[in-house]
Amino acid sequence: MKKVYLLAILFTIIFQSCIDDDCGECFTPPQSFHFEIIDQASGENLFTNNTFESDDIEIINSLNNETIEFSFISENELNLIQVNSIGWETEIVNLEVSIAENELFNFYVDAERKLADCCSYTDYNEITITNAEFELDTETGVYKILID
Repeated sequence: MKKVYLLAILFTIIFQSCIDDDCGECFTPPQSFHFEIIDQASGENLFTNNTFESDDIEIINSLNNETIEFSFISENELNLIQVNSIGWETEIVNLEVSIAENELFNFYVDAERKLADCCSYTDYNEITITNAEFELDTETGVYKILID
């Protein structure tokens, strides 16, 4: 009888430790990046005023010359460039954002994908915009790229 109780206690301890180790799945996707191209003098969105066409946008990672996928959000004349592909893995990207073959700005990101307390998430070690003036709207997270 003692052996049965001992086995029952042993199984309970083993299965309980498995349950404690399984903390479930927790996944936080990386943030997407949004860019609004603004005329520095007038403050107008350069897609809204038809200076630029969304079909002329090209984004290339200069570190490997790969074209980067992006979305153009034109709904309600918002007219934003959205990049969703950064930070799904540990990586460094240096994006050249061009419109009609004219480079507007560079966007550098050093992203590190991490796992802690059973949750995966992305830490951004560095985010830099060069070759253009910009403002970050901290409420919306939109980078406003200012063009002369």
